[in-house]
Amino acid sequence: MKELELKYGCNPNQKPSRIYMSDGRELPIKVLCGRPGYINFLDAFNGWQLVSELKKATGLPAATSFKHVSPAGAAVAQPLDEVDRKVCMVPDGLELSPIAQAYVRARSCDRQSSFGDFAALSDVCDISVAKFLQKEVSDGIIAPGYTDEALELLKSKRRGNFLVIKMDPDYAPDEIETKQVFGIKFEQKRNNAKITMDLFDDMPTKVKEIPQIAKIDLLISMITLKYTQSNSVVYAKGGQTLSLIHISEPTRLQLIS
Repeated sequence: MKELELKYGCNPNQKPSRIYMSDGRELPIKVLCGRPGYINFLDAFNGWQLVSELKKATGLPAATSFKHVSPAGAAVAQPLDEVDRKVCMVPDGLELSPIAQAYVRARSCDRQSSFGDFAALSDVCDISVAKFLQKEVSDGIIAPGYTDEALELLKSKRRGNFLVIKMDPDYAPDEIETKQVFGIKFEQKRNNAKITMDLFDDMPTKVKEIPQIAKIDLLISMITLKYTQSNSVVYAKGGQTLSLIHISEPTRLQLIS
């Protein structure tokens, strides 16, 4: 598929609307359920970039909860104890796979902001993710694949209107990205700076050794900030982050002890 007609653009009156590859290539996505709109894909593609980068940097399954083109929360897989499960409102008896742990943590960073979110997963969506999402208010999900059982359950959500998008994990975008505003084209190099554990090999601080989980928190914070709007703060603790946007101070991050 080289072109996909969207439900509408940023607003319902903005029709027609579509996505396509400028060089004529096939789109790297498949819509398995629902009819996405313009903002849905902005959330989906930005969320996918974030979780892909988190997975590469940490080696752990990663997930994010996107809302209004910024992450409401992001996390990597970490086990949940009984208190965590209650705080994250995990249904009793639901066993969580690593990718489900990541999404549950990501969504629970700020449950209010995640209301009606778009989920992005670095790994195949399994039945535990689908069961958790079943009772949550969410608009859609993007992942590199879905188990048959998970896909069947997700397709039944929102009377069959829940958006399910499959992303080609091997897709690589061009080095230069462009957009058009008011008839004027903008062009820039993609923000593809590599944020990895190597950054902590020679810390410019008195304390040279920091715990592994703190390194993971720093990685998650810095990567998440790449996909927020400007003037943002990211708080990180225990493998998950909360982003606060549109504040009066410059972009920064903070680890919570």
